[in-house]
Amino acid sequence: MSGTALGASALASTLPAADAGAAPSKVYRIGVISASIEGKPQKTNGHTWHFCHPFHPVMDQEVVKKYLDPGSVRITKEFFRNPKLNFEQMPYADTRIAQVYAADPTAAKMFAEAFPGVEVATSVEQMAKEVDAIWLGDASGTGSDHYDLVAPGLERGLPTFCDKPIGGTVAGTRAILELAKKHNAPLMSSSLFRHQWGTAEALRLRDGGEFGATQYVIASQAGGYVHPSWFIYGQHPVWMVMTLCGPGVDAVSMYEHGNSAHALITWPDRMPAEVWYGRPDIHGLYCETSIHFEKKQYTWSPAIEGNYWLGHSYQIFGMTNAFRQMIRTRVEPVPHREILEVTAIIHAGAKSVEEKGRLVKLAEVMG
Repeated sequence: MSGTALGASALASTLPAADAGAAPSKVYRIGVISASIEGKPQKTNGHTWHFCHPFHPVMDQEVVKKYLDPGSVRITKEFFRNPKLNFEQMPYADTRIAQVYAADPTAAKMFAEAFPGVEVATSVEQMAKEVDAIWLGDASGTGSDHYDLVAPGLERGLPTFCDKPIGGTVAGTRAILELAKKHNAPLMSSSLFRHQWGTAEALRLRDGGEFGATQYVIASQAGGYVHPSWFIYGQHPVWMVMTLCGPGVDAVSMYEHGNSAHALITWPDRMPAEVWYGRPDIHGLYCETSIHFEKKQYTWSPAIEGNYWLGHSYQIFGMTNAFRQMIRTRVEPVPHREILEVTAIIHAGAKSVEEKGRLVKLAEVMG
């Protein structure tokens, strides 16, 4: 058996039983919103085209070939929509993408063409009246338009996924969280890193206690660091630290040199965690994380049995399935405090860089 097939079958044996053969009691209508990048539309936003595919029964491969880049065409065919590598659950039987909205109607029409039956929404306000849940995808923007895009759905109490960076600023993130709480709208936001197979295993090791208490975490991100990208891609390793170590962060010290940066995240009651952004040695794996216990070290990347794209597909499954469960139960998978602290860590780190690596208290940026 090939490594890919073995990895998929091994994972499938650990997942909840699929709903195969049973008609769902309700099919949830998902409204998909593609955010802009400072006013510039994302015509083929990967955080909608890639991430939302499990919600819909059909993804037209000919349309994918027409609009997406060759790499996306390949991974869509070989992994995302490969029935042999679907973790026995995708596409979900109880969801459908009903509508899509983008500020650029052309971009929305392209997406709707790829997912047959999806309608182009004329406004987020109208969409919120006609769907059961909202997914906002943002591939590389700053989150500056997120509040306006998710507010109509939150005001109607709809379960909502708001992509990172959720609010861009601490004040922006807090505004979205408070609006969701006010209207009793279940809200989810996180990095894809939170849903890696290795992350789940690390949490099992942590919670099982067999190897003792957590000593520290090192979360690394590949790619060349530049300061503006910290606010967007720095979210990934920071989310990993938050997932593994929990909230209650006291302060952040961050240093940058060339195309790399290092942040030390501290708590008042536990050992610090490290974030490395710009590690050239993990380029092909995108990221790597190590959690150190008293008696064991566990290190992982997104790859499953060395296959990055199988692991990437699993991340997408994990994140969309967590959202799907939130729609069903209205129970939020990520505490609001963690979401807010991630934004605050990002901004405390940026302030530390500007002040020559000073240890910046989170309270200084929380407002």
